[in-house]
Amino acid sequence: MDKGKLYIVATPIGNLADLTFRAKEVLENVDLVACEDTRHTGILLSHYKIDTPKLSYHSYSGQAKVDKIMAYLEGGKDVALVSDAGTPGISDPGYVLVRAALEAGVQIIPLPGPSAVITALCASGLPTDKFLYLGFLPVKKGRQSVFKKIAASEHTVVFYESPHRLHKTLEQLTDFLSTDARIVVAKELTKIYETFYRGSLKEVLAALPEKLKGEYTIMVHK
Repeated sequence: MDKGKLYIVATPIGNLADLTFRAKEVLENVDLVACEDTRHTGILLSHYKIDTPKLSYHSYSGQAKVDKIMAYLEGGKDVALVSDAGTPGISDPGYVLVRAALEAGVQIIPLPGPSAVITALCASGLPTDKFLYLGFLPVKKGRQSVFKKIAASEHTVVFYESPHRLHKTLEQLTDFLSTDARIVVAKELTKIYETFYRGSLKEVLAALPEKLKGEYTIMVHK
């Protein structure tokens, strides 16, 4: 029996209209959609009237869940891997499943599409010919080392931060960056309240509301 295919499907980071025609076709025709949150992905699938079965697969899923998805693939079933938003495998556990599939000889088919990193960078106004992506910063241990890495980089640095830690992170960065450093904070990309804060660290900190909501992508160039 031929093995199934594993499709890596990028999904909208906010605006549901950003799903590509090809992604819609794949989600309609695979046998299973492996997703971080079945309820979250269910909203997207319902919007496009797609009734493909879903199975949760997230950072807390153990090997048993990987084995279950692999059983589908080994049995000739096609599976689409999606994240809650954006491209799977970027700051999520998608690589674990991809690695298992590769080791089993399963064909991997990536579909290009939305990514918060690229979406934010292209509108940042900062140099984008080369950049360093750090994902989510550590919550406690290792933060000082990361700040030093950001300060030492010759290229634009991109990372994610939660609304609960954003003010603190930017304030801590002032101890490592010069006053000439430029920063861009992108909020709620592709959504109704999409906002870009651009300027020096001091200017951006002054412009940010005291109470923050949503998801934030931060870009720094010294």
